[in-house]
Amino acid sequence: MDLKDRYKRNENMLSPDENKRLRSFRVAVVGCGGLGGHIIEMLARLGVGHLTCIDADVFEVTNLNRQLLSTPDNLGQPKSAVAEKRVKLINPEVKVKVHQTMLGAENALKLLQDHDLVCDALDNIESRRVVEKCASELGIPMVFGAIAGWYAHVGVILPGQSLLDKIYPDDLNKGAETHLGNPSFTPALAASLQVAEIVKVLLDKEGVLSNKLLMINTLNHDYQIIDFN
Repeated sequence: MDLKDRYKRNENMLSPDENKRLRSFRVAVVGCGGLGGHIIEMLARLGVGHLTCIDADVFEVTNLNRQLLSTPDNLGQPKSAVAEKRVKLINPEVKVKVHQTMLGAENALKLLQDHDLVCDALDNIESRRVVEKCASELGIPMVFGAIAGWYAHVGVILPGQSLLDKIYPDDLNKGAETHLGNPSFTPALAASLQVAEIVKVLLDKEGVLSNKLLMINTLNHDYQIIDFN
């Protein structure tokens, strides 16, 4: 199969040089579930050259309503391992490394070092804070995303910024998803916006949501940006 034109449809928005540059970047995706599955799929199709997939969980039946990588046939299988197989299936050019482990304060620096960017696809605030702190220490940007029912948040945290402190109370660990749930479309939308921010950050494009929070309400189609700069 001749795949020389794999990225041709990207070249009206990204130059050939920018497409080539994407293949040199290393991106870590923390979480391979609702947000993470979509993010990993899109990054692989874009041709981001090196992906690290981090997740300790296995697929459960409750994941089937929204998680792109979840199927009845892979219930009980590690999410990170399934993500690796998916990437190899759709774009063998992309190098994939997986860690079937929970990211925490004790291992974050080791897991995230040597990456150009880290993407948050987590479901708890405590772990997000760990990622934010670690990314800042490593001097790499973080793309943040959160989902709950009809609603989503997306933002970009550059080294030295502390966006999460501005939007979450100190004692909060779980977000609104615990009582609003999540359908199939919210993680897909939020993940798409996160991937757009990833591309803009990696390629030094304008319009990055740096230290900003994009608030999405799909029920009433209300989209607002809060600027913390």
